[in-house]
Amino acid sequence: MENNPSNSSNLSTKKKNKSVFREYAEAIFIALLLALFIRTFIIQAFKIPSGSMKQTLLIGDHILVSKFAYGIHIPNVIPFLNIKLFDDIILFQKNPKREDIIVFKYPKNENRDFIKRVIGIPGDLLEVRQQKVYINEKLIKENHAWHTDLPQQSRIVPRDDFGPIMVPSGHLFTMGDNRENSQDSRFWGFLQTNKVKGKALVIYWSWNAENNWVRFDRFGQILR
Repeated sequence: MENNPSNSSNLSTKKKNKSVFREYAEAIFIALLLALFIRTFIIQAFKIPSGSMKQTLLIGDHILVSKFAYGIHIPNVIPFLNIKLFDDIILFQKNPKREDIIVFKYPKNENRDFIKRVIGIPGDLLEVRQQKVYINEKLIKENHAWHTDLPQQSRIVPRDDFGPIMVPSGHLFTMGDNRENSQDSRFWGFLQTNKVKGKALVIYWSWNAENNWVRFDRFGQILR
């Protein structure tokens, strides 16, 4: 019996379609794995939702955060499922430096990410007097700090006056640049270094919701 040419053509077309579909599926799968790998271990995008870091960071700024600046951080959850398997593993761990802007797991609720500036590092004797920060009894210069109240107008503890207190080993003391409008270590205590997710690097996009317009002048700003 002779082969039916039309049947052979249909089989060939089906095989070709399956092959194309498989190639696309494999490409998408690999792309998703690569994106997940980059997001987990290399760099991650974050959006600034509050004004606690004004004027350094504004509401609507979108930033890139280095995930390997302080070591290789292996997360403790199954991606997308939020199921905790084990404590975080950090390889080649490095401690953040004073004035680094860091993203970390909020100690009171680790499902939330916070962004603040490192003010105190392990071994520092830290004190806030009338809104001024002293480290080891020496006044530190803070070009990034932004105040909305004058010291004589309001003396609120622990916001304006705090300490002295020693930063313990394995911990950091963080503060927002918007000093009168930031929930930070003055209120919820020290931050464990193993809760740090990465270092803020650059603003890549900024949207002003009040004016419904893009802040083009903020694009590419290096965060210091």
